Amino acid sequence: MEETFISHLIELRNRLVKCLLAFLLVFLPLVVPPWFLAGHLYDFLAQPMMSVLPEGTKMIATGVAAPFFIPMKVAALAAFVVALPYLLYQVWAFVAPGLYSHEKRFVLPLIVSSTVLFIAGMAFCHYFVFHTVFSFIAELAPKSISVAPDIENYFNFVIGMFLAFGLAFETPVVVVVLVRTGLVSIETLIEVRRYVIVGAFVVAAVVTPPDVVSQLALAIPLCILYEVGIIVARLTGKAPRAEGNTGDAASGPSR
Repeated sequence: MEETFISHLIELRNRLVKCLLAFLLVFLPLVVPPWFLAGHLYDFLAQPMMSVLPEGTKMIATGVAAPFFIPMKVAALAAFVVALPYLLYQVWAFVAPGLYSHEKRFVLPLIVSSTVLFIAGMAFCHYFVFHTVFSFIAELAPKSISVAPDIENYFNFVIGMFLAFGLAFETPVVVVVLVRTGLVSIETLIEVRRYVIVGAFVVAAVVTPPDVVSQLALAIPLCILYEVGIIVARLTGKAPRAEGNTGDAASGPSR
């Protein structure tokens, strides 16, 4: 048993090393000379804000090292997103030998859909929400104010919004998992729909800036994705019962 535990630790170490190498393989070309694409990545990230600022206006850096470290953080974020499918594959490869056949058929689509939905949430936030919110704020801002956002504050704001929308887009996955595991029935999900709608607006009010546009931009997709989750859960149904896998259950998960 001790040898089995040690072999699992060795396998875990090897897969963590592979994950780190995959991250560095994407990250290093973004930050090493002569390319140093991190600056261009920050320009891309800042494009929604820059598009609504007066022509010639630039962001400012209040920290001495901020012009260097903030683009590096953006490059790390981009490298993580690009390497995410491979990182999740390593997670899948580590846990798959301990799963039953019907669990394998469920977990792999779950990992893929979670990745796609999280990235979709970030893309929706960048291409639609940011432009809409920043345009709304710029229209209401007094003309006597000169807007010059700090790059570190802007980066922290973007990361928070990316995380909020990425997690919000995971709603269908959460709903399907709850139904597949038998924790909640589809009928119950339908019954609590009105409370979910109220909760979506409360969550949007807490995690987004205090403007109605960004709150609606998060709350409405949350409600829609909840309905999508119910539809998908109805189509997929519950997980197979134990008697359908008696052979597997008797022998235990194969490794």
